[in-house]
Amino acid sequence: MRVLEGDQWMVRIFIGESDRWKGRPLADALVERLRKEGFAGATVLRGLAGFGARSVVHTTHLLELSQDLPLVIEVVDTEEHVKQLEPILDEMVADGLVTLEKVRVLKYKPGTPRT
Repeated sequence: MRVLEGDQWMVRIFIGESDRWKGRPLADALVERLRKEGFAGATVLRGLAGFGARSVVHTTHLLELSQDLPLVIEVVDTEEHVKQLEPILDEMVADGLVTLEKVRVLKYKPGTPRT
């Protein structure tokens, strides 16, 4: 089990729900790749509305559901792992926004296994 505590780095990857990597949803492909590469964890958050560089609004109105809602993938890990993330993002993310910030990890502990 990896230990993650104190000052670390958080990467936020802003993409669209319709973004793909080799025919698969990009968010799924990224999470799988990060797990395979030994990252501490990743969380995909689905936005209710948003717009990006092209200023096109994507939203979840009742009468017109967007097929391209915003997604944010958050990754918290060590500086060494974050450096390994850059070439992965260059390879897999064609459009989007990536931010980086220093964070303090207060607790990182696995829960009890589910049966």
